[in-house]
Amino acid sequence: MTARRQTDLFAAPGESAATAIPVSILTETARDVIEGAFPLVWVRGEVTSFKQHRNGHWYFCLADGLSQVKCVVWSRDQRRIPAPPDDGMQVVARGQLTVYPARGEMQMVVNAMEAEGDGLQRKAVERTLRVLERDGLLATQRGPRPLPRLPRCVAVVTSPDGAAIRDVVAVARRRAPNVRIVLVPAAVQGDGAPESLCTALQRLAAWRGADVAIVGRGGGGKEDLRAFNDEEVARAVAALPMPVVSAVGHEVDTTVCDLVADVRAPTPSAAAEAAVPVLADLRDEVDALRRSLITAVGRRFSDARARVDDIAKATRIAAQRLVERKRAAATALGGRLHALSPLATLARGYAVPRDARGATLGSASSFAAGLPFELLLHDGSVAARAEDVRIDPR
Repeated sequence: MTARRQTDLFAAPGESAATAIPVSILTETARDVIEGAFPLVWVRGEVTSFKQHRNGHWYFCLADGLSQVKCVVWSRDQRRIPAPPDDGMQVVARGQLTVYPARGEMQMVVNAMEAEGDGLQRKAVERTLRVLERDGLLATQRGPRPLPRLPRCVAVVTSPDGAAIRDVVAVARRRAPNVRIVLVPAAVQGDGAPESLCTALQRLAAWRGADVAIVGRGGGGKEDLRAFNDEEVARAVAALPMPVVSAVGHEVDTTVCDLVADVRAPTPSAAAEAAVPVLADLRDEVDALRRSLITAVGRRFSDARARVDDIAKATRIAAQRLVERKRAAATALGGRLHALSPLATLARGYAVPRDARGATLGSASSFAAGLPFELLLHDGSVAARAEDVRIDPR
């Protein structure tokens, strides 16, 4: 055995041509070394060459003018990032340095990203609003539903451990102690908050036991409010069958849920004031309405009685006029009938002869000598007998 062969026998892998290692082993070893040497790190740079592959993964480079590193965001990790970055956007990205063995290229597997300022958040909100507007889900498009005047039950979708529920309960109890407050618990921040909020909102929609819903949380940073900018959460809010008051963050904060809800309140306390009326004020209002009703009924009764009196007076006058017209007509008719009456003729000196049966003897031919008859006068009758009958020859 030659000296060279003896040297190769004891050489480490890759130390000599005889112990050369395959490229795949080299790239895999480099990957292991780099991943072991670099834990998760945050890197600052400018996004360039951004591409979204048809399989859903994002590919881009981070550059600082002197160097660049290739990056990838797997589709499973994109839910932690508000929106895809744009070329030229300055970001900080958290990821694991590694080597892609198939190409022997170093790359960074990114699982979190933030734009300097609010670029990514603003882009995500704008994209979500465009989608919701396209589907007609914004409150200005649907027409905000009015809040009930006398709610019996108010549902509050928020964290059971936060200050929001305590503020709502305190304000509601002070304004109307008889109103029922039901907590629908949900996580309001963190990676699982959107799913938790959607589940809570779907439970509330299926229950349908509340007259009005309050959805929100107390104050926090913009990152803490991210769940309320989620598209699915906004859709779940719009799908609730009862009016919704959104109370997310501070007064200066505006989220997508605020634009979908029927009423936007600056704080949870203000949401409780909007949803729950002051019981004492309602009682005063009812008393005022009762007094107004009594006054209105009295006025209507007086007006009705005055109208009845007017109608009765008009009826009496009309009846008197009708009676007078009828009386005059009857008098005229009586006069005409009297003029035509045989009694009137008799009163003027005439007499009517009648036979024993009471039949009128109206001509000389109806008489015979010795015929007894009655002569009817206007004031009585006279018994008579015909002595002689003379018929006028005509």
